[in-house]
Amino acid sequence: MTDTETSAADFFRPGQNSWCVDQADRFAVVIDAANYFRMAREAMMKAEKRIMLVGWDFDARILLRGAPLEPGEPETVGDFILWLVDRKPELEVYLLRWDMGAIKSLFRGRTIFTLVRWMRHPRIHTKLDGKHPTGASHHQKIVVIDDMFAFCGGIDMTSDRWDDRDHADGNPLRVRPNGTPHPPWHDATSALSGPITQRFGDLVRHRWGLAGGRKIAAVQGGVDCWPDTLEPDFRDVTVAIARTHPEMDDVVPVHEIEQLYIDMIAAARRHIYAESQYFASRRIAEAIAKRLQEPDGPEIVLVNPLTANGWLEPIAMDTARARLFEALRKLDPHKRFRIYHPFTAGGEAIYVHAKVMIVDEHMIRVGSSNMNNRSLRLDTECDVAVDLRADGEDPRSARIGAIRNSLIAEHLGADQDVVADHIQASGSLIVTIEALRGPGRSLHPYETPDLGTVEKWLADNEILDPEGPGEMFEGLTHRGLFRRAHAWRVARRDRHARR
Repeated sequence: MTDTETSAADFFRPGQNSWCVDQADRFAVVIDAANYFRMAREAMMKAEKRIMLVGWDFDARILLRGAPLEPGEPETVGDFILWLVDRKPELEVYLLRWDMGAIKSLFRGRTIFTLVRWMRHPRIHTKLDGKHPTGASHHQKIVVIDDMFAFCGGIDMTSDRWDDRDHADGNPLRVRPNGTPHPPWHDATSALSGPITQRFGDLVRHRWGLAGGRKIAAVQGGVDCWPDTLEPDFRDVTVAIARTHPEMDDVVPVHEIEQLYIDMIAAARRHIYAESQYFASRRIAEAIAKRLQEPDGPEIVLVNPLTANGWLEPIAMDTARARLFEALRKLDPHKRFRIYHPFTAGGEAIYVHAKVMIVDEHMIRVGSSNMNNRSLRLDTECDVAVDLRADGEDPRSARIGAIRNSLIAEHLGADQDVVADHIQASGSLIVTIEALRGPGRSLHPYETPDLGTVEKWLADNEILDPEGPGEMFEGLTHRGLFRRAHAWRVARRDRHARR
């Protein structure tokens, strides 16, 4: 059996490319934080027993805009949570966030006063997660409500995240808590209900314990917390949860997310559409290279931000992307690989923070993991995935295609039906994007930048994107961006020599 003929029935293999597989009676993909913040408010309003919030960052000052507020209902998430537990006597809230990310938040406006009020409340529990290797971070973004509903994806409840799908220039709502505007931002998460949410409850309780928190029992007697305004994309669907846990003295490493990426790339027949904050993983690049050299392999479209955020990340991530892209370009005889960046109508780059992969019209994953070494080996991550290939006539597959088409249409500023018609007629995502892209709101193709000596050295030695905790202090002579790619090419050359 070839890689592309992998049986759908056994695609998710707990312990290898997933942690567990269970049923969701409802599943939805939520695009951009304007929708997510509104849905989160609606879901939390329904909570009766417990809200568990897990994130890389959390800003108590952000606004959860949405439906008209009830009398006395605060707009900021910090005050909203206090208000909610005061009006619901059985409700408890648990907040777990990355410890290093919490330090800077203490100096955000009135955040420290909100945290003091939380810490004084007997039913609000906070914990800083420092259970990770040196240089790593807690990167999961999960919300679990009453063990009956969950969000899992890439959106943190923090500043600089809010935007809607229009990504309009000068949107007066796209501002930080201090009132200053922030750049347009594209993101995604998922919403789930049913038995799978109890697995998320277990995951968060385990993570809470690793961070030093007391043992938390499962919720008994939870209620349906699905947001009234959220239409499910799927009903009664099997969902897999995949994780990354780094290696530590008392924690077994987990690389399910890495294997899931590789398996999904291998399973594609016609198209792979992906969105990621970074493209810097040699393992993912190797899996892509293998498919690009097949005469009838899939075309692969990756949507990235124009450049990485911050001041150190562009040096590491953008340089690694350039090196991998050039390597893949030389291994792409059929010209089936493209990287694009989205821009607003006014020409401003839209920052892509979403972590989405859609294979053909049958598989979809959404999560917190990026296509870089940190997400695959060093940080804690959590993704969810759905595979509908078992029934080739499954009508829900059309919905996966529609989600992909809506994302492409969003980035092109085009009508979703127009995008769908072009894909149907051409059979190609690349041909469709090239036909519809243009000036203004659109997708622009990636252009490899000139790389300076320092940038090349940093990328080759993975100074800022190590493959795991063992590489944080490993001698540089044993590291390198193309170490595995070189070994793969040598092995391939030897195989050909023996024929």
